[in-house]
Amino acid sequence: MDIFIDADDAAVPMTLIAASDANDWVAEQTAPVKTWIEGTGFAGKPGRLTLLPDDDGALGRVVFVVPENASVWDWAKLPNGLAAGSYRVDHAMDPGDAKKLALAWGLEAYAFDRYKTVDEDRNAVVQLIWPGECDRDAVENAVRATALARDLINTPANDMGPGDLADAATALAAEFDAEISVITGRDLLEQNFPAIHAVGRAAGHSESRAPRLIDLTWGNAKNPKVTLVGKGVCFDSGGLDIKGAAGMKLMKKDMGGSAQVLGLARMVMAGGLPVRLRMLVPAVENAISGNAMRPLDIVPTRKGLSIEIGNTDAEGRVILADALHEASEGQPGLIIDFATLTGAARVALGTELPALFCNDNDLAADILAAGEMIDDPLWRMPLWPGYDKMVNGKSADLTNSPEGGYGGSITAALFLQRFVGDGTPWAHIDLMAWNLSSRPGRPEGGEAMGMRAVYMMLKKRFAK
Repeated sequence: MDIFIDADDAAVPMTLIAASDANDWVAEQTAPVKTWIEGTGFAGKPGRLTLLPDDDGALGRVVFVVPENASVWDWAKLPNGLAAGSYRVDHAMDPGDAKKLALAWGLEAYAFDRYKTVDEDRNAVVQLIWPGECDRDAVENAVRATALARDLINTPANDMGPGDLADAATALAAEFDAEISVITGRDLLEQNFPAIHAVGRAAGHSESRAPRLIDLTWGNAKNPKVTLVGKGVCFDSGGLDIKGAAGMKLMKKDMGGSAQVLGLARMVMAGGLPVRLRMLVPAVENAISGNAMRPLDIVPTRKGLSIEIGNTDAEGRVILADALHEASEGQPGLIIDFATLTGAARVALGTELPALFCNDNDLAADILAAGEMIDDPLWRMPLWPGYDKMVNGKSADLTNSPEGGYGGSITAALFLQRFVGDGTPWAHIDLMAWNLSSRPGRPEGGEAMGMRAVYMMLKKRFAK
């Protein structure tokens, strides 16, 4: 059933009141309405929702107090508090508020129920009649892309291995008439992607689990080149440096970076941005087998630099090394990568705020401003050159696991920077890609983080 509809004569009207006007609105109501409002504890507080009955005792009106400078997540409290049915705003809205309301409505409606037994409530949907002032295309684009990213992350690893991730990218390419190629298994060695192969070879006992590089391109070749790179570790056992049960439990989400770039690629293509888009996803499973990567193994890379494996559980940066160098070889005007890369970024910033590392101040400022504008925040962290020596290896050019563990998200970003071409603007986003608990508009589970912000930045830079 559609979340958004054009009309419904039975739709329940909704009155949206600014917090500063709440008391005046109450004073204008009839005595029975005032009695009901007082009895339900309305109090006119920002974010407060009240349901008013009609003369027959059925739901007659929804009243919502809008906080000042309401964010998307403030608006999400409205559909979160409603029963299944259709609803309409009964007055004109500011276009920006209409867009936030509709976006919040769509994000709140998301549910991952692919594996649940069908029940009678499956089609019970809270529907919104499109506000007349809303930018429908922008809302639908963001909602669909977010749902794609969430679905990919939420799907368990038995159904979202490297082959399944490639299938999802292939389906996306077909939808938008993009070109796609996938290099799989030992072909990675023959085409010089040795680091991707080294990480993923232990799971290569079947074609669907073999490591691969997914390469999607779209748009006019004459347009500015934008390349997206996403970490696609479909499950991370930690390898021979195996994780404990608690650390491994959520590792189906370790392909969260790839989910972001698939969602972002969808937004770019659906939005028709005038760019030459390329999306690279190194897709692997970090498994344990007789041919698994070992501690202190030395792994070659596409760039020619060697990596000493200090810890097999720091595998994400190893596969990204090959992908980022391949991205740089295409000489794009911009490279952006997303990765669920380090626990250190979560220690520094928590689970809700992605860390942004960037070698270009203008690019960083544009991403941060876009994130603030559309309630998709990031926080810039330093590519501190004083720590660069920590990434140097003892028996190889680099180590994937510097000693001591301090500044872990910074040293990981500095490691990646070694594989980005000189002079190429590059942003690296280290994110959680998961909500630990449910809140309005943000259900527990896989999440898109920074995706809408980067799209807004690209739109402002390149859209005519």
